[in-house]
Amino acid sequence: MTAPWTASVSRQPRIRVFLDRLAQAPPKSLLLEGGTEAERLGLGLYWAARLSCHEAEPPCGVCRICRQVADDAFRDLVLVNGSEGAIAIDTVREIRAMLGDPPAGRGPRVIILAEAQALGDAAANALLKSLEEPRLGNVFVLLAPSREVLLPTLVSRSFVLTLGWPRAGEEDPEIQDWIAALVEFIQSGRGLWLEWTGRKGNVDVRLAGRVLRDVQRALVQAGYGAPLTDLARLLAGRLDVVAVRQAGVIVENAIESLDVGANPAVVLEWAAIRIWGLLHK
Repeated sequence: MTAPWTASVSRQPRIRVFLDRLAQAPPKSLLLEGGTEAERLGLGLYWAARLSCHEAEPPCGVCRICRQVADDAFRDLVLVNGSEGAIAIDTVREIRAMLGDPPAGRGPRVIILAEAQALGDAAANALLKSLEEPRLGNVFVLLAPSREVLLPTLVSRSFVLTLGWPRAGEEDPEIQDWIAALVEFIQSGRGLWLEWTGRKGNVDVRLAGRVLRDVQRALVQAGYGAPLTDLARLLAGRLDVVAVRQAGVIVENAIESLDVGANPAVVLEWAAIRIWGLLHK
């Protein structure tokens, strides 16, 4: 059996090195941002197995504990996946209720909140209380596309590791055409963007999602002051830190709208107009 973290570790070797070092003194809250959703989840599971496996070189990937972590059947692993829907305050309360009990095994209890941007405001504030008053034997892992889409106080109480993005050579030319059209639109309000989104049947959910994920990547680069693409350079040059965070929320709301069945062309138009508004305040 191939462990679910194998591909993520292979694609993100730098993060594995950091995680192995951190395992000597695990932070109470770890935030993994960047990369892809699958890579973030894979590395979150790697972290859980790394802290729980008792073999000489953990995680071995084949012992009982590693297999249980891989199957989300390990007693000291709590996995809540925001990609499956909003993370409600009741879910966070259930997690908080178990924090006072000791872990079942020799390692810590690992609570993974995948796609943590799905936390509502009330749920995020409830989680914040747990991070402000950490209890022994519990570690949290927050997974998100970028720190900008999370409550800033959650980020400030977490140790942040940023996954590498796919190499430029792996980018889809079709998506890059859409991003180029977006760059022209948010600069000038003109170009092919509205023509393409207005063409019947030209935009499906998969295409819209890929475009929005690419915009997320550009926002992360802009937020770090290390832009690598034309869109990231434009955003970094025209938006301050607060506006970058606002743009991140716009994009995340757009992605959530796709998840609940909104018209993908309308979603792309809405997101572009909102970002245009930030650039031209």
